[in-house]
Amino acid sequence: MYRVKQFDTTVDLAGFSRWLNGQGVAHRISEEGGRQVLWLENPEHAEPVLAALDRFLAEPELRDAVERQNRSAVFVGGRWQPSPRHAPLVLGLIIFAVIMVWVTSMGRNEVAAALMVIDPRNFDWTTMSGRIEGFSTTMSNGQIWRLITPDFLHFSWSHIIFNSVMLWFLGSQVEWFDGRVRLITLFLITSILSNGLQYAVSGPLFGGLSGVVYGILGYCWLSQRRNPRFQFPPALVTFAVIWMVVGFTALPEMLGMGRMANEAHLGGFVAGVALAVILPVRKR
Repeated sequence: MYRVKQFDTTVDLAGFSRWLNGQGVAHRISEEGGRQVLWLENPEHAEPVLAALDRFLAEPELRDAVERQNRSAVFVGGRWQPSPRHAPLVLGLIIFAVIMVWVTSMGRNEVAAALMVIDPRNFDWTTMSGRIEGFSTTMSNGQIWRLITPDFLHFSWSHIIFNSVMLWFLGSQVEWFDGRVRLITLFLITSILSNGLQYAVSGPLFGGLSGVVYGILGYCWLSQRRNPRFQFPPALVTFAVIWMVVGFTALPEMLGMGRMANEAHLGGFVAGVALAVILPVRKR
């Protein structure tokens, strides 16, 4: 341990110490000769920790915010570990998606047709002109929900589990750091663009939250560069992009995985990156 600074015993460092623990900063506070001593395991942490401590002691509103964060326990050992109360909107989306897996029999009954961009039984969607006509007729009939509802169609348990895990991991961070309005905006725009592009290329027989997941990933990746706040391994973006590129090849079908909704992935990712550029970064 490296000795960093001494303080009078009247200074209450308990809240700051809990905050350091939440950030994963190894430290201890001892008492020597009627003084408190702050020790750090890594000397490279000294400058940012002291800067944070100065603000903590000088700004009452910051102390209040730190105490609220300590009580929330959203960070455990410096790692992002939210509970349902930290991201109720994301949890609600996941629960609804799981319920729709059961309601639609994994996309195999008539209810599934009501969630697709158009009802594939009522239109010839095998040509671009047919898809345009079907879309125009469907929207003019007021069935606007179909722009969003393909997100809740999943065709296997592995499909819904993977999308749910990724949505929880990334979406919960957006809801916590940037707020529910930002998350709703991301969800709606990435859904519309990813579903629209997929429908335009291949027709209505697709579904899943992966377009939204790619959109949130793209948003987190670029927005993180402007204001670091999200926690995810950089390799996740690389893997996701590589997987998206692989999806445009014949490899997934050769491996028996079927055809992926590649255009939805691409549309969602581009939409998320664009929103990271357009939307202001929320300071929190």
